[in-house]
Amino acid sequence: MSIEDRAKATAKNVEGKAQEALGNVTGDPEDKAEGKAKQAESEVRHGVEDVKDNVKKAID
Repeated sequence: MSIEDRAKATAKNVEGKAQEALGNVTGDPEDKAEGKAKQAESEVRHGVEDVKDNVKKAID
């Protein structure tokens, strides 16, 4: 598992939350949607890293 990949996923999640919050404040539905999409991408990246970890543990 790459700590760097996990950090990137966490950063993407934070970025998405900030963009969603901005959309809520400004009332811009596009910003809200993009923020939620970034958060979903982050969840997928974390899931991929979890799978990598599990495969590595099974091999070892």
